[in-house]
Amino acid sequence: MSVFRLERRTDLTPAEAWRRVTDWRAHAVDVPLTRVQVLTPGPPGQGTRFTARTGVGPLGFDDPMTVVRWEPPGAGPGVCRLEKSGRVVLGWAEIAVHPEGSGARVTWVEELRVRGLPRWCDPLLALAGRRVFGRELDRLLGGSARR
Repeated sequence: MSVFRLERRTDLTPAEAWRRVTDWRAHAVDVPLTRVQVLTPGPPGQGTRFTARTGVGPLGFDDPMTVVRWEPPGAGPGVCRLEKSGRVVLGWAEIAVHPEGSGARVTWVEELRVRGLPRWCDPLLALAGRRVFGRELDRLLGGSARR
């Protein structure tokens, strides 16, 4: 099991930061060989299901996820929790958007497990997760993201 944490500060309002980081179709736009398909109709919320497909043609794997917690920011922070239920990728992710000054602070904590990968690979998996998801978080928040 590999757990990593990312944090970014942004000049975006909490509502706009939340909208961007929970726009599942916008995820993976710049992640090579990955696309996201939302499987449930309507606006995002608790119960939304989507799959990130990584690979080319039949060579690849699916990373299905379900939103199990959906609390948009209001007077306090917004929290979204995803559960991963794939045959290859397992774990969860929790994205929180906190009001901070005139902007927001976004935290992303993820437990990432890859079936069949030995435990000694966990630090490498965490490093890769921080790099890939950190770059994605920066892109989603636009030029306003700061560490």
